[in-house]
Amino acid sequence: MSNKISRSLVKLILPFVYKILIKFKLNRRVINFLSDKSYRSNDQHNFTSLISSLLKNEKIISLDVGAQGGFNSDEFFPSKYNCFFEEILIEPINSEAEELENKKPLINKGLWSKKEKKKLNILDNRLGSSSMYEPDEEFFDLHNLKKKDYDNYKVTRSIEIECDTLTNQLKELEINKLDYLKIDTQGAELEILKGIGEYRPMLIKIEAHFFSMYKNVPSWNKLVSFLYDLNYVLIDLKGIGNHSTRIPAEADMIFIPNFNDKIGKKLILDNRDKFISLMLIFGQLKILQVILKRLQIELNELEKLEDNYFN
Repeated sequence: MSNKISRSLVKLILPFVYKILIKFKLNRRVINFLSDKSYRSNDQHNFTSLISSLLKNEKIISLDVGAQGGFNSDEFFPSKYNCFFEEILIEPINSEAEELENKKPLINKGLWSKKEKKKLNILDNRLGSSSMYEPDEEFFDLHNLKKKDYDNYKVTRSIEIECDTLTNQLKELEINKLDYLKIDTQGAELEILKGIGEYRPMLIKIEAHFFSMYKNVPSWNKLVSFLYDLNYVLIDLKGIGNHSTRIPAEADMIFIPNFNDKIGKKLILDNRDKFISLMLIFGQLKILQVILKRLQIELNELEKLEDNYFN
C-alpha cells in the first residue's frame, strides 16, 4: 500500500518539478541522467552465485572486436561478471595491441568480409574513433560536435593492415563455438559480420550508426537486416554520445537468437546455461523470464526476481 501511495505522490509532484527544470534548462540533463540510471538499474542484482552454478567450470567464449582498453573497458555490463568470460581480443593498431599483449589470445589484425589488405584511418587525437572509413565533417553537426573539437576527428595518418574473416581467425585458434560477440569498429560492423560463417553466438552487442560521421558507411538498416537474416532479433538499444536529432546518432544494440522460431529455440536450448548467464549479465531479466516460460525451462531462482528497469 505504501508503495502505491508513494507512486501516486510522485505522479502529482513530477509535473511541477518538470516546469522548474524547463525554466532552468535542465530537463534534458536530468532526463538523460535518470535514463542512464534506469538502464543500469539491474546492476543492483548480483547474479554471481547463480551464474557460477549454471556455468560450473565453463567459460563464456567471447570475441571483442575493437578491444581498445581491454575487454569490457566501457563496463557496458558490471565488471564483477568479467571472470565468467574467456575473451579473444582483436586490435589491429600495434601500439594498442602492445598494451593488451598480456591478454591472450590477442589477434593483432583487422577483421573484414574477406582476406585482404585494408587502409585504416588513424585519429591520433581520438584513437578510439579510428576507422576503415574516412570521417565526414559534413555530418559532424548531427553529432552535436563543437567546432573546436573537429580537429580531434581528423585523420592524422593511415596504415595498411592485414585483414581476415572472423571465421578464419577463430578456426586458426581452434575455437569451434563462440558464445558472445561484440563489434565496435566505427562503421565496419556489417563487413565484419559477413565473415561470421557458421558461428552463432548467444548474444551479439554491436554498434550501429543511424547518422554516421564517416563516409560511405552502410546504412544501419542493412546491418539489422543482415542479423535478422541470420535469425537474430533485436532486444535492446542504448544511445551513444551527443546528437542533434531526437534519436541517437549512434547506438549499442543487443541481438539474441530468434526465440520465436524452431531454429532459434533449438539454439537457445542447446546452449541453455550460457544463454541464461549472458542475459543475466546484461541485465535482460524480464525478457529472459518470458523466454524461459515459452521454452518451458524452470529456474526457480529467477521466477520471483523483479526487473528493476520496469519499476
